[in-house]
Amino acid sequence: MGLVETETRGGAIWIWLNRPDRHNALVPGLVSELRSAIAEAAMAEPVALVLSGRGSSFSTGGDIGGFLDHAGSQATLRAYSDELVGNLHETILDLLSFPAPVLAAVNGPVTGGSAGLMLAADMVAMSGTAFVQPYYNQVGFGPDGGWTALLPDRIGTSKALAIQYRNTRISASEAVELGLAVCQVPGAELVATVDGWVVDLGKGFAQTHRTTRQSVWDARRCAMVRDRLDQEKARFLDLVSRQSTLDGMEEFTRKRA
Repeated sequence: MGLVETETRGGAIWIWLNRPDRHNALVPGLVSELRSAIAEAAMAEPVALVLSGRGSSFSTGGDIGGFLDHAGSQATLRAYSDELVGNLHETILDLLSFPAPVLAAVNGPVTGGSAGLMLAADMVAMSGTAFVQPYYNQVGFGPDGGWTALLPDRIGTSKALAIQYRNTRISASEAVELGLAVCQVPGAELVATVDGWVVDLGKGFAQTHRTTRQSVWDARRCAMVRDRLDQEKARFLDLVSRQSTLDGMEEFTRKRA
């Protein structure tokens, strides 16, 4: 069984992050499989693409254990981080350019860079147990996954900065108020809710949905997002191999052991 699973439901292609034993934490293999699944889905021309996670979490972002496993030298750690963050950012750009509506069924916590998968979705449903939280300043990482490239445009610069400075946990209901999600529903109703959205989308012209999305995420806007994501990655790489960050990763891991 792979780190990513796909399922066709009612004309939509669902992509499930499938590393539940690690809360779907991101590692290069998972992100690589995710990019491949998105590319294959685009070829199939579905009514919509839906992202979700197996288990109790949507995704807890980059797996700190993976970073620590590659911390033997600065060069090795930077190369690992470059691969992981770089491919995550390419995945976000793949989602923004996807030729059909992108939906997210957020079944649990979304932390760190995995928030970018949610930010790249057009419509998000969240379970009552789901939340969004950065955690970067608890470890020493620089923000990645669109926390500075996408979030300020969505909710305003001041709110985006305050959330990151204070490591604020955004509940599902608060995400709805901020415009990051369409609705909060009981976990047992999450899949059915998104299935209902797919039915509604299927009643409209796919060509109109495609054109609408392309008009919002046109080449100029996507190029600006790419530039900002590249800046995020560069700053992430600058911080990740510092001794203070290594100490932060070790301490963060100890607290959650």
